Amino acid sequence: MHNFKELKVWKAGIQLSKSIFTLTKTFPTNERFGLISQMNRAVVSIPSNIAEGCGRKSDKELYQFLNIALGSAFELETQLIIAREFEYINDETLNTICNLVGEIQKMIYGLQKSLAT
Repeated sequence: MHNFKELKVWKAGIQLSKSIFTLTKTFPTNERFGLISQMNRAVVSIPSNIAEGCGRKSDKELYQFLNIALGSAFELETQLIIAREFEYINDETLNTICNLVGEIQKMIYGLQKSLAT
């Protein structure tokens, strides 16, 4: 069992969640049940799955929950690109947040690699 609150990747996921929730508040209200909901769920899934995996009995289970978190990160990245296509965000915002998502993806990969050895 790992203490998720000590993991940099979990902390980064929490910060990213705050950023996405703030960002989606600026989206059109007609997206409330569409893109806003999808993005908010995807970003919350990242630190949530990291935490859940840390509470499991084995590193193998943690690895699988990290896979789910990684999938959510890629899902969020796609949703950010869609938000840009609909002009809900600009290129600068897209690049800034996608860079944060990319860093989290790298951290998850790194954590997975450390579990596999």
